Amino acid sequence: MEETQSPFSIKYWAEDDKPREKLMLKGKAALSDAELIAILIGSGSRNESAVELSKRILASADNQLGALGKLSIQQLMQFKGIGEAKAISIAAAMELGRRRRDESGPDLKQITSSRAVFDIMQPVIGELPHEEFWIIYLNNSNKVIYKAQLSKGGITGTMVDVRLVFKTALEHNAVSVILVHNHPSGVLKASEADKQITRQLKAAGHSLDIKVLDHVIITEKSYLSFTDEGIL
Repeated sequence: MEETQSPFSIKYWAEDDKPREKLMLKGKAALSDAELIAILIGSGSRNESAVELSKRILASADNQLGALGKLSIQQLMQFKGIGEAKAISIAAAMELGRRRRDESGPDLKQITSSRAVFDIMQPVIGELPHEEFWIIYLNNSNKVIYKAQLSKGGITGTMVDVRLVFKTALEHNAVSVILVHNHPSGVLKASEADKQITRQLKAAGHSLDIKVLDHVIITEKSYLSFTDEGIL
């Protein structure tokens, strides 16, 4: 039995309105965000095309891909025409984009300022809905040789394993570390818990001659450096 196609499926669009064909003919840079998302979902609903549906989804996220990437599978499925499979496709594409931003090149990244810490870690934790605490390990040229998540869910809600921090540092021959965590609330203010864990790790590192160079709090769009603020 031949499959029937809705007039709103990509097969029946005018040539200029077919995102897949447009990508092949004009290149991926020629497509709008909505057209790229339309390729992911393939088809819209009975009453709107995939591009129109994609535009509606983007509009709900203020036309920001960063905000779209924060939507859960369940939130995406609230849109008529988006089932579980399509929602998963969108979420997977958003995650690939985030990972691509975070991908390290062959050259080690050098930390020359607190801004460099933000540029490296914002794609990793800046848009998360929960807190994560990370350690960046550096060599004697202040180049990043390793980074690892220390805890998830907030500093006050987790036990910080100081031994693990410096065991990892010794394994990678790190001479210094930078502490990093995010504030999903967007509030750039160091809490007493933030200061306490900084003092704790700084003291432990001193006995091993491994310096704590900074503690950087990251939000989606900005950051606070303990070193810059004179807190460290």
